[in-house]
Amino acid sequence: MGVSGSGKSTVAACLAERLGWTFVDGDSFHSPEHVAKMRAGHPLDDDDRAPWLAAIGAWIDTRLQRHEPGVVVCSALRRAYRDVLVRRRDAVRIVYLDGDRDLIERRLAERRGHFMPATLLDTQFAILEPPAPEEDAVSVRIDAAPEAIAATIAARLGLGEGAQEPRTPA
Repeated sequence: MGVSGSGKSTVAACLAERLGWTFVDGDSFHSPEHVAKMRAGHPLDDDDRAPWLAAIGAWIDTRLQRHEPGVVVCSALRRAYRDVLVRRRDAVRIVYLDGDRDLIERRLAERRGHFMPATLLDTQFAILEPPAPEEDAVSVRIDAAPEAIAATIAARLGLGEGAQEPRTPA
């Protein structure tokens, strides 16, 4: 989890490869209407996010039922959104990619081909609720290379390369 431009997709892909787990980008669960809304520079509201979060939760449930570990990316900026993803799923862990606004803004300025415009960064930071201690999230700074961040995440989760433990970092 983290704001747009924090490196969620890149780091999650590295982590999944490192662990030999399935990776899916939560953006793939957005409806075409919601992608168009964001592309036009309009942030999603909670009503827009509800079906998206439910779809990601369904993907997590399928992985857990099959005892197949996976990594899914989701901004999950508010605790209420993370609660939807973690609720009654003890094996799910949240990983928060934490970075300062200047670094993320520079990354967004360099990013090409993504539907989320840099102009929405302020709205992302405005609603961001970093995980509270009782959420048992792993918080990682994003000022290192993606592979190093993935290694840090794996270590903090107690997972080595090729791990097959059915946990699903979100």
